[in-house]
Amino acid sequence: MKTHTQKRLLDALDACRAIETFVANATFANYEKDLLLRSAVERQFEIIGEALHQAEIGEPEVTDLVPELHRIVGMRNRIIHGYDSVDDELLWQTVQHNIPPLTEHLKQILGTE
Repeated sequence: MKTHTQKRLLDALDACRAIETFVANATFANYEKDLLLRSAVERQFEIIGEALHQAEIGEPEVTDLVPELHRIVGMRNRIIHGYDSVDDELLWQTVQHNIPPLTEHLKQILGTE
């Protein structure tokens, strides 16, 4: 794997970890009411999507390594370009159900803890 690709995957992993840290003690009600928390989580989703997109551009076979890569990039695009229609409940569900497995998968790909 190219160094550039590894860097992008590490950026995505760091953003996943940040999301997990941000929401560690939060409920959906907290998330929904807290503009700062929502903004922070959305920003990390943007980083994940862009990092994976750039990794794929540099090394197309990354698509085979990262399940749902195109959906992740699509979510990033939705947050950025459809900011007025972001579904907080969908993002929260993604945080709860998809970020932990993505974190673990990226750690395996990169061989890190």
